[in-house]
Amino acid sequence: MTTKQKTAYVCNDCGADYRKWQGQCSECQAWNTVSEIRLGASGRQVNRARSGFAAAADNTVKLLSDIDLDEIPRISAGASELDLVLGGGLVPGSCILLGGEPGAGKSTLLLQMLCQLATHHPALYVTGEESPQQVAMRAARLELPTDHLQIMAETSVEALCAVAERKRPTLMVVDSIQVMHLEDVSSAPGSVSQVRESASMLVRFAKQTNTVLILVGHVTKDGSLAGPKVLEHMIDCSLMLEGSNDSHFRTLRSQKNRFGAVNELGVFAMTDRGLKEVANPSAIFLQRDSEVSSGSVVMSVWEGTRPLLVELQALVDDSHLGNPRRVTVGLDQNRLSMLLAVLHRHGGIMVGDQDVFVNVVGGVKVLDTSADIALILSVVSSFRDQSLPDDLVVFGEVGLSGEIRPVPNGQERLREAAKHGFKRAIVPLANAPKKAISGMQVTPVRRITEALDVFL
Repeated sequence: MTTKQKTAYVCNDCGADYRKWQGQCSECQAWNTVSEIRLGASGRQVNRARSGFAAAADNTVKLLSDIDLDEIPRISAGASELDLVLGGGLVPGSCILLGGEPGAGKSTLLLQMLCQLATHHPALYVTGEESPQQVAMRAARLELPTDHLQIMAETSVEALCAVAERKRPTLMVVDSIQVMHLEDVSSAPGSVSQVRESASMLVRFAKQTNTVLILVGHVTKDGSLAGPKVLEHMIDCSLMLEGSNDSHFRTLRSQKNRFGAVNELGVFAMTDRGLKEVANPSAIFLQRDSEVSSGSVVMSVWEGTRPLLVELQALVDDSHLGNPRRVTVGLDQNRLSMLLAVLHRHGGIMVGDQDVFVNVVGGVKVLDTSADIALILSVVSSFRDQSLPDDLVVFGEVGLSGEIRPVPNGQERLREAAKHGFKRAIVPLANAPKKAISGMQVTPVRRITEALDVFL
């Protein structure tokens, strides 16, 4: 007598579960994102293990005050930028998901890290998309030490766990999770059910054996990680490697981290010897021309736990279309439209009939609202064709009523700017330093009209 196979319906965007298929997810309101998954025997085992893992590991009830607070020992990844993004290094028993566009350098970065760490810690590189010969050729081209790194080509999760049980690696990389499959799940590799159940078994294995597990994930056409959203709930750390093909710089950003800061940013340079860390990212992004043109300004944004100085450029030109264009690269386009409305209402400058193009130099994606005042100054500078001083740095959030709101860590931003030779700064009034900074003239402002009157 055959057992009836159980099915479930999961939203690919938010991970919500449903008893039957429906066109729209009632949780995230997305359309056509609910997919059917089939739960085989292994899937039920993984679900039971996932729900009962904590009890199997330690089934005694304790007081919260009795928990040992000794810091978990970390393993250095061999690069200070990578350690910074991870929150101090690799944590035994953790699961890390690394995503990025094809060609961004995910496999190269992990291969460099494993070859360096394999001399002191047992490491296993599992390749499902490339042959071992291809990986060996890349390691030889990068001149990496290959005497201690173990490698295997496998796409079956059951076979992989059996080999890892015998080898007992401290670090294990699975490249990639989209090609892994379970025998008892009757769907193609890369489907929602296969990705979900394969990741569940691998994460359970990592927790039970105290192994550092790193999963490589593909991205969709909109730049998000492929597979069910529940995959991000299983892991401890989610990293995204970003960078365009025409730039040799790569940025590694943490989107989720249970052991460190979120939105931490690490910068790497792609060379003929692989990815090399950039110790001083601000110096890289501040390679400006000797003669600064209009529309250019340097802003100080906060990335994770440190300030970063980047250049913001704006171009304002007469529009020949009935609907003027608003184009942003590295910034939110909706925020640009909002700030242009604030500039018209409270600054008296109307650019509604102009095309506005804004770009963050270096390919950095800025999520910090402290870039608001820099965006307004750069737009007005380009509109009036009047250059801003090359030793000026600005930061501050702009409200809808035209006020300049304070931002966190103002003192650290100013010290970083002074270290790179900037002598003037426009900051919110609440971020004005209590003690004068040597060699820097700080101008606190309350409203955007005051900021425009300073140099424009």
